Amino acid sequence: MEATEILQKAETLRAGLSTGFRDEIVKSLYSEAENIAQRAVKTASDKNYDFDQKVDRLVTSPVFGLPIMLALLAIIIWLTVSGANIVSDAIATVLFWVGDQGVALFKALNLPWWVTGFLWDGVYRGLAWVVSVMLPPMMIFFPAFTILEDLGYLPRVAFNLDWLYRKSGAHGKQALTMAMGFGCNAAGVVSTRIIDSPRERLIAILTNNFVPCNGRFPTLIMLATVFVAAGFSGFTSSIIAAGTVVGVVMIGIAFTLFMSWLLTKTVLKGEASAFTLELPPYRVPNVWRILYTSLIDRTLFVLWRAMQTAAPAGAVIWILANIPFGEANLARAISDWLNPFGLLLGLDGVILLAYIIAIPANEIVVPTMMMVYLGAGMMIDGPTTNEAIRSLLVDGHGWTMLTAVNLMLFALLHNPCATTIITIYKETKSYKWAAMSVVITLGIAFLVTFLTATFTRLMGWA
Repeated sequence: MEATEILQKAETLRAGLSTGFRDEIVKSLYSEAENIAQRAVKTASDKNYDFDQKVDRLVTSPVFGLPIMLALLAIIIWLTVSGANIVSDAIATVLFWVGDQGVALFKALNLPWWVTGFLWDGVYRGLAWVVSVMLPPMMIFFPAFTILEDLGYLPRVAFNLDWLYRKSGAHGKQALTMAMGFGCNAAGVVSTRIIDSPRERLIAILTNNFVPCNGRFPTLIMLATVFVAAGFSGFTSSIIAAGTVVGVVMIGIAFTLFMSWLLTKTVLKGEASAFTLELPPYRVPNVWRILYTSLIDRTLFVLWRAMQTAAPAGAVIWILANIPFGEANLARAISDWLNPFGLLLGLDGVILLAYIIAIPANEIVVPTMMMVYLGAGMMIDGPTTNEAIRSLLVDGHGWTMLTAVNLMLFALLHNPCATTIITIYKETKSYKWAAMSVVITLGIAFLVTFLTATFTRLMGWA
């Protein structure tokens, strides 16, 4: 029999195999290897794996595995929410003080006002906002995430979610790349290199943006705190806000699975490849490795990329806010022009303008909105208390609960930031797939917010 005939016969027989056939082969190989090891290897005392096995029975349990995973995610997000605000305020105070000194120096040198404004109120303040908002959450989230990674828990996450990704036609390792996206979607895209199949890696790349990165957490946290948890105080308020953010994250995971399934049924058809995941033993985390990986390899790398894209965004904001147009400025005029489309989505023109300007860095969405609402010519702190923010948005500019809910949905689903888009291009070497990532996410964001607003209005709830 010729080689081609053998291959054709093998392909025919392969189609009739059960879905668990590969797992059975791997199980048989491991069982045989264990028998050989027991006969050939002599030890003074048998190593006790009872502890690992007992823990795995709990954390990979069909009943308790997913709840434990969600509880750990909630704890990390709560720590990020509770701890980042204090550090962010301190960093912002220092950086804005430095900016004020720079402005004073430029004025003392009698430089033109537009040079001072462009460099300090535009470029520098844009960078200051990104650093003060982005750095503290990353310094909390990435180490916490790396501890779970070093502990050996993340492979258990992939194990728990494998059946969901398999049903959606994607690869089980996509769970790990999705988890990395919580810190930064660009880092999540890079982490898809662990997936061997080009088709399934592309699916993971195109859907990673549905997981909110730390650049989108400030917007989600602000909305959850100011609107959802407005009637609570203290510890209860932080719990309600964290729970709301976790709920939004769950919606993002649902869209990741749905879009993975849709892509496998349309433009990226094919069979999901099987993989064998060996659960490593639990180990004591290495402190130095955690610090290097989380702070140097991840935090500073991602922050530097964000700063490179945030600087021009700050310049654009300042230019739009300082070019007179009619009775206001160009930023206000553009937001008024966008307002009808924004209202159709349950949002407004200022929100859409903020997201257009914030394509380089999601961290500047909130300060951009505050700047346009208050008519300021530069990024400012704006209201400092939840009550003041709520008064500005609700009483001053007509926000409702629908606006807050749809903004959370839009913040979750909208297009990737410039850093992530550039990373997608570098990883796929294709302008087509980089553009597709924008079309898919932005299209979903428009559709979901439009349907939500329309349904709410038809029901008379808004």
